[in-house]
Amino acid sequence: MERYMKISKIEHWIVDKWMIIRLTDENGVSGLGEGNFWSYGNVMTTILDQLSEDLSNPIYSPDYLFNQLYRKYSFRSPALTAVLSAIDMAIWDIRAKEVNLPLWDLLGGKVRTKIKAMLLLGGYGKLETKEDFVSQARKAFDDGYRAIKFTPFPKNWAKLSYGKLISECTDIVGSVREEVGMDMDLGIEIHRNMQPSESIVFAQNIEEFLPYFYEDPIAPDSVFSMKEIGESINIPLALGERNNTIWEFREYAMIPNVLFLRPDVGLAGGITNIKKIAAVAESFHQRIIPHNFLGPISNLITIHLAASLINWDVNEAILPGRPSRENIVTYNPTINDGYIEIPEHIGIGTELIDSELGKYPFNPGDGETEIRDDWSIALR
Repeated sequence: MERYMKISKIEHWIVDKWMIIRLTDENGVSGLGEGNFWSYGNVMTTILDQLSEDLSNPIYSPDYLFNQLYRKYSFRSPALTAVLSAIDMAIWDIRAKEVNLPLWDLLGGKVRTKIKAMLLLGGYGKLETKEDFVSQARKAFDDGYRAIKFTPFPKNWAKLSYGKLISECTDIVGSVREEVGMDMDLGIEIHRNMQPSESIVFAQNIEEFLPYFYEDPIAPDSVFSMKEIGESINIPLALGERNNTIWEFREYAMIPNVLFLRPDVGLAGGITNIKKIAAVAESFHQRIIPHNFLGPISNLITIHLAASLINWDVNEAILPGRPSRENIVTYNPTINDGYIEIPEHIGIGTELIDSELGKYPFNPGDGETEIRDDWSIALR
């Protein structure tokens, strides 16, 4: 007899920057998912409502459902794949609960016993000056972390001259390396703040400090332009947090000097498609460092994926203390001595606390684009 799932109830909430969904099947088993098209959360809810009729049909597999809904209309976008990512996660959560296994076990079992955390600097306070970066890197080291990631730009970076921009950013990286030594891996995030020529020169300037990777050196608008950077620098590239299909990741995987792909499980197709992207990366001897919007559901799911995929590398992490993430679920993973624990709970390992969800309304923020003194837009 063919096995299928039928969804009987669909619930969704916008919490902080995330769309969280809960699907319940006809047997009363529920699963959680999270969409990370965080700038326009209301768009995600509209798409989910429009797809609700499709979810009432039998679901034979997450892969089948993704392709059915992704190809339903010829117009596609990250807003759509974010919704499909959330649906995919929830279905996997239900499947794991049905067979009474942790998600990582359903995905194939553990390939590691814990996951190295890469702490995102900024949790200890503001990052505005070189001294801020240095002091926070030292605190991270003293707290047991051996991998950190930061965007080495001073507060006023968009208004600096070319020479000042390159020299001040270089000084920040060099000072952090001097402070923490070679026992700390340094992920350098450009955050698309530079033009190709600037990014190449900056990479050449900081090469001596041996960064672990050089992330998003320019906006991901052109694979050809990114290829030029890969051919011009020696620091390994980390790419892909804004990309949302396996076909885009395949093209980025073929760029010279790419060592890390960075899919976001809440944007790039959920668990099903992250596994495919990881397989593409493995075929090129590349590793996965997932982008993590750090919502409570996607954060947990990246841990299950890390536990079960051989070419996974590190997981981004933040310090405890974000109520919108920690207070709305029954379980949050802990970090000890720079490593994230792997949950042993059934499914993804957490449930929603419904009474808390309304306390953290949609908050997309003020945007990220910097404006120069002449009111021109600094690329980002």
